Amino acid sequence: MTAVMAAGDSGSLSLGGLLSSLEKARVQLDSDEEDFGFLADLLKSRELQALVNVHNKINRTRKTCQALMSNAEEIGISIMKEIHGCTIPTADAIELFAILQSPHLQGVLQAHDSIAAKDFAPHLPEIPVEVDEDEETVKIVQLVKSNEPMGATIKQDDRTGAIIIARIMHGGAADRSGLIHVGDEVLEVNNFNVVGKTPADVHKILMQAEGTITFKLLPAGSSAHLRESKVRVRAYFDYDPKEDKHIPCKEAGLPFKKMDILHIVTQDDPYWWQARKEGDRNMRAGLIPSRQLQERRILAHRQDQTANGQIAGCILPKSPSCRPSPKVKKIIYDASESEDFDREEVPTYEEVARLYPRPGLPRPVVLIGPPGVGRNELKRRLVALDVDKYRTPVPMTSRPPRPGEVNNRDYQFVTRDELEEEAAAGTLVEHGEFKGHLYGTSAITLKSMINAGYVVILTPHYQALKYLRTAEFKPYVIYIKPPTLAVLKETRLAAHARSTFDENNSRGFTEDEFKDMLKAAARIEFHYSHWFDEVVVNDELSSAFELLVTAVNRVETEPLWVPASWVQ
Repeated sequence: MTAVMAAGDSGSLSLGGLLSSLEKARVQLDSDEEDFGFLADLLKSRELQALVNVHNKINRTRKTCQALMSNAEEIGISIMKEIHGCTIPTADAIELFAILQSPHLQGVLQAHDSIAAKDFAPHLPEIPVEVDEDEETVKIVQLVKSNEPMGATIKQDDRTGAIIIARIMHGGAADRSGLIHVGDEVLEVNNFNVVGKTPADVHKILMQAEGTITFKLLPAGSSAHLRESKVRVRAYFDYDPKEDKHIPCKEAGLPFKKMDILHIVTQDDPYWWQARKEGDRNMRAGLIPSRQLQERRILAHRQDQTANGQIAGCILPKSPSCRPSPKVKKIIYDASESEDFDREEVPTYEEVARLYPRPGLPRPVVLIGPPGVGRNELKRRLVALDVDKYRTPVPMTSRPPRPGEVNNRDYQFVTRDELEEEAAAGTLVEHGEFKGHLYGTSAITLKSMINAGYVVILTPHYQALKYLRTAEFKPYVIYIKPPTLAVLKETRLAAHARSTFDENNSRGFTEDEFKDMLKAAARIEFHYSHWFDEVVVNDELSSAFELLVTAVNRVETEPLWVPASWVQ
């Protein structure tokens, strides 16, 4: 055995010393021989010797790694902003920008920051003080009442009738204390015994309290700390908690407007999420209805509208403002009532992330609006502003060329069979038939123009949004909205605008055509407004064009919120 020990390193020698000490203790102590034999065999085992040797070698060679920073992701974003600010970035800068924007590298930087901040370690509960097993441990928590809510909601346990903490609002006073947890039972509030009382009774005590509020709580079985999620969503509806009769606590609610960006803090409750507005310096989270709850509400509301004779903003019985609109020139789609939109889709929230402008890969700009609102004129002016920068794809058609038309300039002239094959293969972003001839816009043409560095301007039918709004194209959708009827008539008559509903463009708009335009606009907004990135009201053409140019420049120069799947 001595020879075996000598063959090892200092770790083995240490085990040999322990073995010698064990032999001496064996003589001096009157203990079980079986226990001594077990310890002797363990100290002699090659497995233990190997483990000790590995441990000692690691200790001799280990160098503690210290993180130099914990904001690598922030630095990466700062570098991307610097590169984007360059007037003419170099090839190396463009390559670096693409690397920094890749989801894999962003994931590595996030992991680095989490490790550097030691965000990986579990939050262990404090070691409890030993108490009598029959005695329940209680904790006394004091909070100073201020203008802000306590940041916690309570409920009554259905089984025991006890008042318990239902949720903790992230960033609120209760959360900042670190002492109140979900599931804690409230025994006393300011020395008032609340056992057997209702949540309304407790709320009344809290409302009357001033200064310091003292809670006596019976701790829950688990008080694990909840980490914030990093999910951001765009809201597709207005919400006011004061008008919500079902919210657990109106004061804890977070009001927001449609298209606001919200930071979802936690989604643990299936019906009530905690969130805060993105960029809001008030770090306290508030309650908002979950996607599941809001979808149920919207569907119930739509069913009520249907039962009351209302659909898509129209009253079912015929009225002058809701009469069938006549067929319109150059509408490619058969825009029937049943095919207008996938009615099963209920827009509530959409997860989003920031998309930084990509050098050499500009986003296409899609102008959506009702016929006659002026999209084509705005497109024409935008292209004329810089013909080397802005382009429109050349559509395909099966009709023969007219005198003066040039292939690949006015249209891509193809046979009907070729266009039908393209449509069947799914390579067209929009297509349809007009006066016996097929028309379509090729997705391949669109992608090639984007890859060539052009800002592509599109004015498709609104139904094409379902095929264009994808991670493949990443479009920026601008809705060209008509003004009120009075302003519409005044501005179009003053500008001597020609009706787009007249095949010869020989007359102005009629009263009925203005009303049809507004009706079509209302329908588009009802079904598709959650897909609009920007709204430009075309009340006066020159001012609308200025707003359009500003919006397009913003797409090229600023990071903007897009569906999260586009950057993942």
